Amino acid sequence: MTKQPGSSAAAEPDRSTPAADPTARQEDTSVDTAAATADSTGETGVGADRSTDAYGGVASVLAPGAPVLAILALGWLAAMLWSTREVISSAAAGLTAISLSAFALPGVISAALVAGTAFALFGVDLLARRGSERVTLRFVAAIGTGLLVGLAAAFAINLTYADNATTNVIAGTTAAAATIGGAIAGARSGPVVGAVVAAALGTLVFVVAFSRARDPLFDLFGGDGSQESLLSAAKWVSRTESLLAGLVAGLLAFGYLALARRRAARHDAATPAPRWPTYLLAGAGPGLLLLLAEVIIRVGGRSLLDLAGALSEADAVAQTSLGTSRIDNGIWVLFVGALTAMIAFGRTLGPAHADDDEPVEAAPTR
Repeated sequence: MTKQPGSSAAAEPDRSTPAADPTARQEDTSVDTAAATADSTGETGVGADRSTDAYGGVASVLAPGAPVLAILALGWLAAMLWSTREVISSAAAGLTAISLSAFALPGVISAALVAGTAFALFGVDLLARRGSERVTLRFVAAIGTGLLVGLAAAFAINLTYADNATTNVIAGTTAAAATIGGAIAGARSGPVVGAVVAAALGTLVFVVAFSRARDPLFDLFGGDGSQESLLSAAKWVSRTESLLAGLVAGLLAFGYLALARRRAARHDAATPAPRWPTYLLAGAGPGLLLLLAEVIIRVGGRSLLDLAGALSEADAVAQTSLGTSRIDNGIWVLFVGALTAMIAFGRTLGPAHADDDEPVEAAPTR
């Protein structure tokens, strides 16, 4: 039957079209309402940001165990300050105290740098938990917290050490190191900073513990008493220490990031896993901190090092040799730590699946 222009059959499409308009208008209204709600709350795209950036959202900016790291780092700084004071006070006044102060300065500065970073990380972690994500506020709070640690350490040094020029140099350089460490904690990626702090703290503890094994290793590497054999043995002992310290740094950095990844996944299952540059930076972080500490020592403690080197020709050679050894150690820890963290991360990856590896459908049987 042919539909004529004035027939009822021809009018049906015209009646059905307006019937769909209320649904369309309802969908448009719901979209507009959602957009207005997002604009009024200022949270547009928050969920997308959390799912697309592994360490950019609120949950990922928090560093696991930040209070524990802060306490351990402050305890290590206090232990280094106490041991340095005991060594200096037990020595004879004058030239020997100056030489021992120069020898003890690197350990104090490294501990202050790590302590400032750890305590500032704890401070910005508290800000993040309260919902403050402003980068400027985070950076200022981190620097202020590091400065607070540095001033407290400097006050303790001036209060307990002998009042002389070397004490003022140690106090000022320690305060500067803690403040610079606080600035490092102002980085947005909290888990990476936490991994660097944990790995650096473990590396410093390992280096001190390794000192008990130096004498047996000197005998193992042929240090029979002659000057040439002692120099050769000292070189191999230093390389062994740096290699093992790099392994410790890389494994601790990987373990901390693995913990942070599991914590972020529990908070938001859509959070992607960090990629290999994150592990590379975390593993290299302790070596970078050691090199940064050496820069602080040579700039802030320059007068003390020059004073110790001017005591005698042997002291000058010793200060030069120790400075070169610290730089070599930092470079070794940097590369070995980065490589170790990368290898550990690579072992967690599954086999890659090619795009063309698709199941072949069976041919239909006739």
